[in-house]
Amino acid sequence: MKLGQCLGLLVLFFSLYILWQIRQLVLLLFTAVVLAVAINQLVWRFQQSGVKRIWAVWLSLGIIVTLLVGVFLLIVPPFIEQFQELVVLLPTGVDQIQRGINWLEERIPQIYLPEIPDINGLIEQLQPWITNLLQQAIALFSTSITAILEFLLVIVLTLMLLVNPQPYRRAFVCVFPAFYRSRVEEILSRCAEGLGAWTIGALIEMVFIGVLCGLGLWILQVPLVLAHAVLAGLLNFIPNIGPTLSVVLPMAIAFLDAPWKAGAVIILYIIIQNIESYWLTPTVMAKQVALLPAMTLTAQIVFVTLFGALGLLMAIPLAVIAKIWTQEVLFKDILDKWRQVPSSGSY
Repeated sequence: MKLGQCLGLLVLFFSLYILWQIRQLVLLLFTAVVLAVAINQLVWRFQQSGVKRIWAVWLSLGIIVTLLVGVFLLIVPPFIEQFQELVVLLPTGVDQIQRGINWLEERIPQIYLPEIPDINGLIEQLQPWITNLLQQAIALFSTSITAILEFLLVIVLTLMLLVNPQPYRRAFVCVFPAFYRSRVEEILSRCAEGLGAWTIGALIEMVFIGVLCGLGLWILQVPLVLAHAVLAGLLNFIPNIGPTLSVVLPMAIAFLDAPWKAGAVIILYIIIQNIESYWLTPTVMAKQVALLPAMTLTAQIVFVTLFGALGLLMAIPLAVIAKIWTQEVLFKDILDKWRQVPSSGSY
């Protein structure tokens, strides 16, 4: 191996080491790129209508902010009202639980009934757990400050990439050798197409989940159907955790209306999420970005292990980008062009 090749290899390993040390910052930059590509789908539509890019960007951002504010006003105020009602009715619910325990103790022989503590005893047992919960809340507050700063950084980077993306693209391409830069341009275009297709697929899933949840809750006559449906669709964007969180509020509000409805809501959401997990996501993602279900699940496990919660959120787009670069660089540019070297004895 020549000296130049050795130096190049050392620089490559050193660069990979540096990237690994700042992997959280790199993931934030990737999140900004994903957001910029997603919003750029709308920007491109306006540009096709003859609007200049700078105005198309601000018009797109205005539409998105308006939608977010509308969703906030649709969801938060009624949920706060229902939560206040839940707090008011909480003593009544505790009293009903205590009466139910007393009823069981009166009708079931003590030998067949495990020792059930009363409410006061239960509160005493919960005190260490509550203390630990408060400590976790303090840690969560400090973590939330960091998360807010990271969120602001992502927003600023997204705006920079949206307004004028070409200088950043050229800077990235210049990192590669001169003979390979045109090929990198092609791969970046493929990546943008893949992320755009993933964005459309994610929107299809969100709408599907929202509509199904809305129909099911409307049939069960649960209050705030539209708010619950929108929340379920939005939280579906977060793999695994989001669908679990989306059932909490409708279940609590359904319990205020009629206790049996809470169980019906849980069953409804389990059915919908199974449809989404075993049919919708594999179908949509296989069509949009050609990701196999096993690859999707593996990507979620790998990236949440490497990057934490944000890695879980960005697992699918990261898998899309990794798939494209692997196909284009490893398969097409290296393995497909690999030729067997003839032996010295052949003619």
